[in-house]
Amino acid sequence: MQDTPSKKLAQQYLDLGGTRKAKIDDNIADTRKWDDEPAEAARFWDEKIAVLSEEERREVETLLPSIDGQ
Repeated sequence: MQDTPSKKLAQQYLDLGGTRKAKIDDNIADTRKWDDEPAEAARFWDEKIAVLSEEERREVETLLPSIDGQ
């Protein structure tokens, strides 16, 4: 798979210890966070991902590990 900007953001977030999981239901993407995550990962999410347009953020969210483990 080609390294898209969304894939790079998702990978950087995970490399920082991000713990959010993707929840995809009926083509609606969202994330869930049950565990605390390192401050650096939380800051990265807030500064780099949360500020994206809804469409761009959804692309990143779909690249995170799934809560279904798939």
